[in-house]
Amino acid sequence: MGSGIETLVIHLARAEGRRAQVEKLLQGTPYPARVLAAVDGGKVPIAERNSAISSKPLFAPSYPFPLGSGEYGCFQSHRKAWQTILDEGLEAALILEDDVELTPVFSESLAFAVEQSKTYGYVQFQTRRVDKSSVISRLGRSCLVQPQVTPLRTSAQVVSRSAAEKLLILSELIDRPVDAFLQSHWHTGLHVTCIVPSGIEDRTQETGGSTISPKRSIWAKMKHELKREFLRGRYRIAVNRLSKSANSVH
Repeated sequence: MGSGIETLVIHLARAEGRRAQVEKLLQGTPYPARVLAAVDGGKVPIAERNSAISSKPLFAPSYPFPLGSGEYGCFQSHRKAWQTILDEGLEAALILEDDVELTPVFSESLAFAVEQSKTYGYVQFQTRRVDKSSVISRLGRSCLVQPQVTPLRTSAQVVSRSAAEKLLILSELIDRPVDAFLQSHWHTGLHVTCIVPSGIEDRTQETGGSTISPKRSIWAKMKHELKREFLRGRYRIAVNRLSKSANSVH
């Protein structure tokens, strides 16, 4: 399917419930595959975390929540994957998080995504339905689409070397989770595309639950979520507005 492409499976060592899934992923793609040790945000010294997180918003809209240690670790894990692409001179990489399942459709979707990444740089495989998108190209059952609002999640993606280089430069300082950063194409200049069907399914619960979300009591979680939902809704409105505006310019 081409040369200079590798599969990088981001895996947090303490997530023991995901090890069997990691082995399946390593065997499930046509490229040389390896585990990329995830950054455990909770073990990174606070001073080091603070030096990478901006004390003020870097671009609009302002992200309404402080960046948690798990979100910080996730972002730095993806930056580590992007840096690996550059350091090893890869044409591109298939970057997988360790809580996904590959379905029989994936092989066909992957071949198309790799080809399209040469033009579009960053191609997502979403675990959820991709809404409000325009079709860019089709091949067989596979369809490359560009959503008006880039979906959240970074479960699986093909990232080209040029895209990795650009994203690394723009994320030397961060102020939001990696998926919210990637969603902000009016800032990055990189409008993420998606492959439909993706051939990817979510296995977070089956592999031990989230390694990013902090554990809380039920009551504390309810109060926390009510506040977050209000702020999240306001943030989404701003993202939708900026996405629509940026799309109309192009």
